[in-house]
Amino acid sequence: MGDAQAPQRKETTVNLTKRQWMRRAALASLAVPAAQLAAAAPRSGLRGPGLLTVAGAIGAGNRKALDPALDQMMVKQKIAFDRAQVFDFAALAALPAVEIAPTLEYDAKPHRLRGPRLEAVLKASGANPEGGGQVLLRAVDGYTVPLSFADMRRYGFIVATHLDGAPMALGGLGPLWAVYDADRHPDMAAKPVNERFALCPWGLYFIEVQRG
Repeated sequence: MGDAQAPQRKETTVNLTKRQWMRRAALASLAVPAAQLAAAAPRSGLRGPGLLTVAGAIGAGNRKALDPALDQMMVKQKIAFDRAQVFDFAALAALPAVEIAPTLEYDAKPHRLRGPRLEAVLKASGANPEGGGQVLLRAVDGYTVPLSFADMRRYGFIVATHLDGAPMALGGLGPLWAVYDADRHPDMAAKPVNERFALCPWGLYFIEVQRG
């Protein structure tokens, strides 16, 4: 009885070994197409969906020209560029962050806003925000604000990613908001709270850098 079972155990061991070998071979065959796909993918360095596109007077960028077929919202808002720098949430979070606490017009209460300085975002795009020039800040609804480099530095604009410690959601004021601490600037603090943020498009998604 014992002798009859021994070959069966040996055959089972062989079959398991074959299955393991076949599994490894199958995984190896899948690795080649995956590597080819990775090589063919654009080297944007992004780990998530792009949230902010910066174009105009920038560096080499990490994406090519606007795609008239697929960049539909940009096309409808008559945006054009031959190259751009795209940031996902992780790329923005990797930049040094600052926190401000302005009184917001929507509830007349102070709120904590955190994110990188707008100037740092421009520099990360290869732009040189010195001297004469401006940026056009565009929101998802098409609202566009011209902001000079001088006012950007004077007011200390940030690209806010967090509100009161939480990431801002699309449909609220986010996911990105170009904003500053109006309470700390006498010329702005003297205005009614609902007139302090005309330069601050929430739902920011596109920036065009224009040299003077």
